[in-house]
Amino acid sequence: MENKQNHTVLILGASGTIGRQLVKDLEDKPVNIRITSRKQNEVERILAEGKDCKFLDLDDPKTFAFALAGVDSVFLLTGYTVGMLTQSKTLVDAAKKAGVSHIVHVGVFAEWDTTDAHFAWHQMIEKYIEASGMAWTHLHPNMFMEALTGAYLPKNFTYTTYWEDRRVGYIAASDIAAVAAKVLVDGPRLHANKDYWLSVESHNGKEIAQLMSDVTGLEIKCEEKGLEEFKELIETWIANGADHWYASANIEFVRQMLDGRMSYMSMVQNDIPYILGRPAKTVKDYLLENKDLLIASANQK
Repeated sequence: MENKQNHTVLILGASGTIGRQLVKDLEDKPVNIRITSRKQNEVERILAEGKDCKFLDLDDPKTFAFALAGVDSVFLLTGYTVGMLTQSKTLVDAAKKAGVSHIVHVGVFAEWDTTDAHFAWHQMIEKYIEASGMAWTHLHPNMFMEALTGAYLPKNFTYTTYWEDRRVGYIAASDIAAVAAKVLVDGPRLHANKDYWLSVESHNGKEIAQLMSDVTGLEIKCEEKGLEEFKELIETWIANGADHWYASANIEFVRQMLDGRMSYMSMVQNDIPYILGRPAKTVKDYLLENKDLLIASANQK
């Protein structure tokens, strides 16, 4: 039930990895949660549970007004396609019309002059949010730990990396959600116009394989592949329906990891203790949580 004294936060991507956790983190907090779906039957199901849900299709700005009416803060997380540019631009415009006061945006971990396409898209969205006049908070997560139990799960006792021996920083999606929840509850009084950097530990492939071995008790080796092998992987992504522009940007990411232009991805820059007053989850913590999955996958050919 909506509490008129609490401010209302709109969560985009509530069915995704971060959004789903964020909704859980906010359930016992003094905010009114409004989630959205682009599926009408899903909206009706959530409404039947007594929750606030509105139909919103990021590709159809006509659906924005009802979803944004009465909203104080927006958690903005778009899909991984070039369409994020238009989706974010039109949603920010609609949020301003609706009187939204604060946008919390999940972007990327990058230098200001990055030339990687999908990183640049996020930065253009950030600048547009800043130019809107609304208060903003940008979250900058590095590589999600979830990649280690998703696209890069070990198979046949082998962990595969595609940027050879280069290091990358990691952050758990649950910690991204926890930071977003804290920012949304506290509001712009404490977090207006701030950038928060979320990169907890830095590892290369061999170190990840060793951590997986330590956690599982198996001997997991690292196979260091490079750009050509990654291009082959991307071709299968595209064949399975991945956005062509986004897939191409991933190839550029690996190219720049290998030639050093994205060496900043190896940085540790961890604002979580400042915001949450507790340590961030480590890679080993995350792997321990997923020990059974790692063992089952590593044993597969």
